[in-house]
Amino acid sequence: MTDPCVNVSVAGVAMVTGSNLQRDFEMDEATIDRDAMGRLAKALAFVCGTDHPTTVAMKAAAESGTERDIKNARALFLKLKQSDRRAALAMLDG
Repeated sequence: MTDPCVNVSVAGVAMVTGSNLQRDFEMDEATIDRDAMGRLAKALAFVCGTDHPTTVAMKAAAESGTERDIKNARALFLKLKQSDRRAALAMLDG
């Protein structure tokens, strides 16, 4: 079953669609924007809590920018419930 609002491809590109918005968030380990990761970490803190492992990992990846931290944050983000991922990504558009 796929979610019509969030689709994650094998390449790791998440696309958020809504009534008037369409935005791509590149989750590729090599090209992810650290600023976007920082904003996503803040959104995850609101959605999941500041001490949630995904929030902590995303914040660490945004601060360090190391491939290892980014890979870990991405993996944890993709393991979140679809509703949590969708809510965090929707907050980035606002």
